[in-house]
Amino acid sequence: MSENIEVMWEGRFITAKREGKWEYVSRSRGIKAAVILAIEAGHVLLVEQYRVPLGKNCIELPAGLVGDHDDKADEDSALAAIRELEEETGYRAETMENCGEYYSSPGMVSESFSLFRAGGLSKVSAGGGVDGENITVHRVALAELNEFLDQKRREGAGIDVRLLLFLQPR
Repeated sequence: MSENIEVMWEGRFITAKREGKWEYVSRSRGIKAAVILAIEAGHVLLVEQYRVPLGKNCIELPAGLVGDHDDKADEDSALAAIRELEEETGYRAETMENCGEYYSSPGMVSESFSLFRAGGLSKVSAGGGVDGENITVHRVALAELNEFLDQKRREGAGIDVRLLLFLQPR
């Protein structure tokens, strides 16, 4: 990374930067992200929520920020993934296996995320997220996922790129 990075704008969660001809955004304050792959009994847990940058709902894997609150700045990513899965979907995981670090849009965003595989799932609440998130939980049979995503597209929802993990030949 070059020392000639110009901070163009900085907010609570993101920072816009310029380095030479490149303009990109990063997470502020070292915040990380955790994305959870939760599959049980032939079904995957997905969430649907309104995303302001898209101006519409988006179908996604459950996910959340790690260390986004000052009192949790040193939060362990696996513990954050367990917390986020339960908050968003109402499912508690006994285990979280770290599947590695990934970048979703490296030409525009420096953010990476850790992908976790949840194990030992049990339903403990309705989910739906914390105040203001208004998350809808979908438990979708893997055999019906293509049709589910097609239907959500017809309804106008965006589809998160991470769902390519499940792309099946037609």
